[in-house]
Amino acid sequence: MRTPRSYQTQAITIKQIKLGEVDKILTIYTPEFGKLKAVAKGACRPGSKLGGNVEPLTYSLMMLARGRNLDIVTQSQTIDGFLVLKNNLWYTSCGLYVLELIDSFTVENNENPLLFDLLLDTLRRLCQADSSEIVLRYFELHFLHHLGYRPQLHRCVICNSPPLPTVNFFSYSQGGILCSRCSEKEGEPRPLSVDALKTLRLWQDCDYATARRVKVKPALSSQLRQVMHGYIEYLLQREVKSMAWLEELRGS
Repeated sequence: MRTPRSYQTQAITIKQIKLGEVDKILTIYTPEFGKLKAVAKGACRPGSKLGGNVEPLTYSLMMLARGRNLDIVTQSQTIDGFLVLKNNLWYTSCGLYVLELIDSFTVENNENPLLFDLLLDTLRRLCQADSSEIVLRYFELHFLHHLGYRPQLHRCVICNSPPLPTVNFFSYSQGGILCSRCSEKEGEPRPLSVDALKTLRLWQDCDYATARRVKVKPALSSQLRQVMHGYIEYLLQREVKSMAWLEELRGS
């Protein structure tokens, strides 16, 4: 059966780079095909019909034509421009952090509709969030789960014993918690308080409506953020640029 020369898909634009004077190369995430790169011809021209419909942090319905090297975006209609995010520096930065994680951890043409749904839900939640920190931690936990990096939070990853109600530890290299005895075998495991472990375990297994009802004090929020960011950067083996930018904004 011959492959159609054109196709339609929902897409969230992850990033764009300029190609020549008037074109853009887009990185988009779709439910049917996962991550794709495509050319938006003429998108840089004033008055282009594509222009604002293919900006990062935009959820669109796109029509694409198959090309020799890269497919070509022929039409794009915005479904949700997430204007609440784009009109606030902090929320824009949170959204770009989510997009960077998607881009960094995924490969092209690897379908993952659950990850697409999580991405779309997360951008919508950021637009309505009482606490962007809860939205981001919930996203990180479920994002890692969908990609096969779900941290083990219920038993020590070395001896398989359930954690005691005391300070335990998180091992980036082992991908989960260590009891106090096994932590001595690790170089520098990160301490994890009783409340931090309880919160991570709850958020890992519950729906978002339940997660958002948790009251998180600043000290606990900081500990959760440090654990998750440490694990993500260990997996990537590099710094996440937008993560560092969020830290700068927090301190400013």
